[in-house]
Amino acid sequence: MRLTPQYTALEQLQADYGDRGFTVVGLPCNQFGGQEPGSADEIAEFCSATYGVSFPMTEKIEVNGPGRHPIYDALVRAADTDGVDGDIRWNFEKFLIAGDGSVVARFSPQVVPDDPRVLDVVQQLVG
Repeated sequence: MRLTPQYTALEQLQADYGDRGFTVVGLPCNQFGGQEPGSADEIAEFCSATYGVSFPMTEKIEVNGPGRHPIYDALVRAADTDGVDGDIRWNFEKFLIAGDGSVVARFSPQVVPDDPRVLDVVQQLVG
């Protein structure tokens, strides 16, 4: 799957809603076909240079298995719009989180960031 062009739409979400309290955060993971093999700095540089990404990127983490980062312990409990919960299926799975830390929505990797379903939830979150 080639999903990295979604960075452009994610950056647009940040540009459109960042001044209203919305923040996109990238959590790189190399557990899916070795697609993010670089260091955190190399990944951030690639995203910035190739897609104009300005939103924060964390250190590379594991999202599945025994080394799963604690944030994903909570995130994987939420079901996506197709009713699928559990392990992350691929990079670019998206979660929308409210200010109180609750998971409001989960979208599969194939749902693009500018999909109307995603935008509707973002607009509800920013009021």
